[in-house]
Parts: sequence; structure tokens; C-alpha cells
Amino acid sequence: MDASGVYVRERGKLRRVSSDIVLKPVPSSPSSSCRRTNPLVLRKEHFVFTYNAEGSLRYSSKSLFDIALLFVAGNVHHVDSLVGFPEQIGDRLFAAAEENRVFLKPDVSPKALRLFCDAYGDIVLGSLCLRNRFPLLSERMADIKTFHSLKRLDLFGCRLGDDHEIFQHLTSASLASCLIQLFIGGNGLSDVGLQRLTAPVRMMRKGLDCLQCLDVSYNPISERALRYLNCLPKLEKLDASGTGMKFGTRLKSTMWELLGLTYSEKALEAFDHSGCKTQGWAEQVVNQWETNGAQMPKQKKLDESRISALRFFGRQRFVREVLNKAPLSHDRAATSEDEQRLHFYKPPAGNVTSKRKGPSEKCGDVSRTSPLAKRATPSVLTAEDMDLLDQY
Repeated sequence: MDASGVYVRERGKLRRVSSDIVLKPVPSSPSSSCRRTNPLVLRKEHFVFTYNAEGSLRYSSKSLFDIALLFVAGNVHHVDSLVGFPEQIGDRLFAAAEENRVFLKPDVSPKALRLFCDAYGDIVLGSLCLRNRFPLLSERMADIKTFHSLKRLDLFGCRLGDDHEIFQHLTSASLASCLIQLFIGGNGLSDVGLQRLTAPVRMMRKGLDCLQCLDVSYNPISERALRYLNCLPKLEKLDASGTGMKFGTRLKSTMWELLGLTYSEKALEAFDHSGCKTQGWAEQVVNQWETNGAQMPKQKKLDESRISALRFFGRQRFVREVLNKAPLSHDRAATSEDEQRLHFYKPPAGNVTSKRKGPSEKCGDVSRTSPLAKRATPSVLTAEDMDLLDQY
């Protein structure tokens, strides 16, 4: 711009503006905090370059809206709130931030995602499938916790164990009013882990208020752990296949008395993995996380302190083999015939009386009491619950 003039078209006439007027820097006041030295430098992203029919290069300037959108997307972590902005604006802003790879920056991504989730809720991400993708869960835990409007969450085969930090997010107040389906099968979850997961619900009456479908299959849990699920007021479907529970009259009776659920002869469609998908604006962001994580060198995935500890205890080779082996997963279609499928559901209101007389006849007067009434009464804390409460 220093070597050419500036032309302006006004009212159909083209005139040249004096270069002395345009290019002369504007003196700033001593109190001004603006540090921009040359505001007239053109930026390539402000123009659209195309080719005409003759093959000549031509360019046109972007609209002021697109330029402002690009600027906000690059500095979205400095925005205070997007509440009140139309969804159309939020969609384009999210796409621009994704294109600028904002969500791949660990120091910026959680704040940016929380900004969108607070304003647009489940539109950003309403369903998240992390089935057998435990490295992604570990590396992006801070980002996943920002999705507080999930209706469906699949954590099957993510190696959660009995004491994972994701438990606090599952029972948080942000997910209490929206999470409907939860899949935590194949995670090595025992009775103690299920007790820890439901502790905030049983003790403080918060979390998992709307949970209707729960998958705890292929976990070493027993019938004793069913009492920890008695705190879920809207539980309608449960998958207990591949657990320590043995199918029989006793299990049917216990399931009905504690949870008000009856055995399903047919497989429930709710536990078919083909219906679980990651849906929302952040669908491609999750794919970017996984792709970017796969490209990272393996030696950078473990911090120095952990490597030192593994070397000190002489278990580095053992732990490496455990981390590199195939994740714990089960193909529902390829299960053996001798493995009993345990799907339970809550019968319709009109069939409650007929269903209740089946497996609970031998219980005498106990079966006459409605299971809903039992669930409404506050449960007495056991000694194990008190020990767990003391750890908080």
C-alpha cells in the first residue's frame, strides 16, 4: 500500500484518495492502550480468492460479519458469554473455531467448550460415544466434563475401575436433569465401584435424577449391588448380562422388589450399540481429538514422574503390555449360548398387578407391597456407606 494509491468509488464515480491522508498514522494519546502499529495492513483471510472463466485470479473482500466472526473465533476464550445469541450465529462461530483448531489446544479448549455448552446445551453435544476409547477419555477428561447436557453417554470398555474421576461428573448437578442413558459395562466395576458411583445420589439426593437406561454388563458385580441402584427414581431398563448375577427365581424376585423391574424375554433395543452415536456440533471435534492423539508419540503420553515410578518398581514392561493390549470389549452378537442375557425393564402401569404375582409369590406378604412405595422411603445408611461418607 505504500507504493500505490487508494481508490474509492462513491455515487458511481471513482476517485483517488490522497495517500498522505490515508497512510498517515493517527497519533495516539499517551493514555491509549492500543498497541497496533499499522492498522492498514491487509490480511489475506479478509479476502476470497477465486478464478474467473478465463482463468484469471480475482479476489473480493469478505463481509464485515465474516471478518468479525473470524476474529471472535480466534479469540473465543476471551468471550464472557454467548447466552442470547441466535443458534445460527453460534453454529457458524463454532465451525470457525473448529476450523482454527481452537479445540485442540489444551489450555483453551475447556473454556471455549464451556462457553458454547452454557449457551446452547445439548445442541453442542447431546450424545457421546466413547466405547472402547479409553485413551481419549483419559487425555480429554477436562474437555469431556464441559458437556453438561448429554442425554446419552457410552463409556463401555473404558477401564474405569472402582474409583474414576468421571464418577463425580456423572452424578453432578449439571447432568442430573438431562442424562437418560448411561453405559458403563466392561469396566471392571465391582460392588464397591457401584457403591461409590451412587453414593452422592443415596446420601445427598442429587444426581442421576432422569436416568432411565443403565448398562452395567460384563462387570464383576453381584446381586448385593442392586440395592445401590434403588436410589434411581426413573430407572426403567437395566442390562446385567455377563455379571456375577445368576439367572433364576431369586434374581427375578430381588430385581422386582428392589427396582420394580421384570425380566425381558427378548433383547431390548436400548442396549443395541448400533443406536449409539456422537451427535452435535462437537462431533468432528471428538474425531479430531482421537486423530490428534493417535499421531502423538507414545513416549509423550506418559509423564516423567509416572515413567520414573514404573522404573523404580520394575513394572514398566508389565504396565506397557497392559496399556497396549486390546481394550475390554464384548460383541453382543457373538456371545456364547451358555452366557445368559439379563435384560430387565419396568412393565407398563396397566400390567403391574399381573407381573408382580410371578416370581414374588413365595415371598408372601412382601410381594403385596408396591415397589414404588418402597423406593419412596429413605434408605437407612449402612456401615459401608458411613465408611465411604467419612472419606469425603
